[in-house]
Amino acid sequence: MRVKDATNTGIREAGIDVRMSDIGAAIQETMESYEVEINGTTYPVKAIRNLNGHTIGHYLIHGGSTGKSVPIVKGGDQTKMEEGETYAIETFGSTGKGFVRDDMEVSHYAKVPDAPNVPLRLSSAKNLLNVITKNFGTLPFCRRYLDRLGQEKYLLGLNNLVSSGLVDAYPPLVDVKGSYTAQFEHTILLRPNVKEVITRGDDY
Repeated sequence: MRVKDATNTGIREAGIDVRMSDIGAAIQETMESYEVEINGTTYPVKAIRNLNGHTIGHYLIHGGSTGKSVPIVKGGDQTKMEEGETYAIETFGSTGKGFVRDDMEVSHYAKVPDAPNVPLRLSSAKNLLNVITKNFGTLPFCRRYLDRLGQEKYLLGLNNLVSSGLVDAYPPLVDVKGSYTAQFEHTILLRPNVKEVITRGDDY
């Protein structure tokens, strides 16, 4: 509930002409006002300072190259939200250091929007890029999805697309060993006279 409350704070604070720094400060204050007891030990809840919310564009989960970030800690970003923008108000809490790093095997991928035209020497990479474009566009996917499409022996081609900068790789993110993390988000649309939470429903 702590991370959910922080997300709801971000939603409440968000709006046209509101500064990102003000939203981040409010989210952090809510998140870090909580403690959690796990197996008889009490831990302070920390906002994960290197993760954030973000704009969402048409088929661009993270808003593309012109996207804006919504911090979840206090900071100096004076950028303002604008009418017509769509945001993922996304908060992350941890019982660890409040800082995550990449670890373990890559779990998800996404085609880079507006990627440069890179010559691909591997025919498997060219073919796989066509499959990704046709089936996912710039939306995230995992290798299981490629398996379901009947793709075989695609790892070399996929790694080539990643190393060529055409596909981004997203490994799991972890805090310190033994810590617990949580995430909660909603998507909002800033209309001229109303802030619409478009993901809120009876089940979420």
